[in-house]
Amino acid sequence: MNRKILTLAVLLAVAPTMSSAASVYKWTDEEGVTHFGDRQPTGQQAESVSIRTGKRSENNRQSPQERVEALENREAENAERQKETAQEEARRKQREANCETARSNLSILKRNSRIRVEEDGEQRYLSEEEIEEQRKKFEEIAEENCGEPSGD
Repeated sequence: MNRKILTLAVLLAVAPTMSSAASVYKWTDEEGVTHFGDRQPTGQQAESVSIRTGKRSENNRQSPQERVEALENREAENAERQKETAQEEARRKQREANCETARSNLSILKRNSRIRVEEDGEQRYLSEEEIEEQRKKFEEIAEENCGEPSGD
């Protein structure tokens, strides 16, 4: 007899905690009617309600559709960041190539006293003024591309 009473007492003590562990959801339909249920409705925003206090629970769960939308948004943001990173890398490589070319051309201009160019199928030598113009042009290109990248 004592065993039955003890089992009954334990069940009565545990019953309220078991019922409070169950999730109850509250949502409002299109017509403004408030509903309560033990399962979260699909396609609708629902909030988890504490049975004991009647207040909204802190751990609101998102509906499956909301989770899919959030995942798609995160993936789109990641793709955009990767695209920007690829563009930044392409700019950096182009700047490095421009820098190397400008430095190489400056080196040639400083070493040689006479520079030969081909224009309209004919070859000619650059004058001192033309060499100085080319030197200034390549110095500007080197300054733009060989230093730290600007925050354009």
